[in-house]
Amino acid sequence: MNFWETITGSDLTREWKAFEARAQALPADHRAAWERITGHLSLYSDFTGRNLMPILDGALGLLEETAADGQSVHDVLGDDIEGFCAALAGEERGRGYRDRWRRQLNRNVARKLKQLGG
Repeated sequence: MNFWETITGSDLTREWKAFEARAQALPADHRAAWERITGHLSLYSDFTGRNLMPILDGALGLLEETAADGQSVHDVLGDDIEGFCAALAGEERGRGYRDRWRRQLNRNVARKLKQLGG
């Protein structure tokens, strides 16, 4: 990856297109699970989304293997895809921008309330 690719994000676009091409080869139920996984994992993204690429690659690989083995999505992921994504992202490491903004807002409000109270 060169400097220009890093700045423009063209490497991410190329990688995302490769993910989508792989996902199109999945059966319909696995493809639907992929869509849900990408939606839930986006909450754990950093500003660029680079931190999610290895996680997404692993999740898609899991879906590809289970589809090849003839396993259903429910057997592999269960009912809680959101929990599966949280486990993949790693609870503490995978905190997203929303969590950081929420903590910052809470700190600022607490500081202002302390100033008003005395």
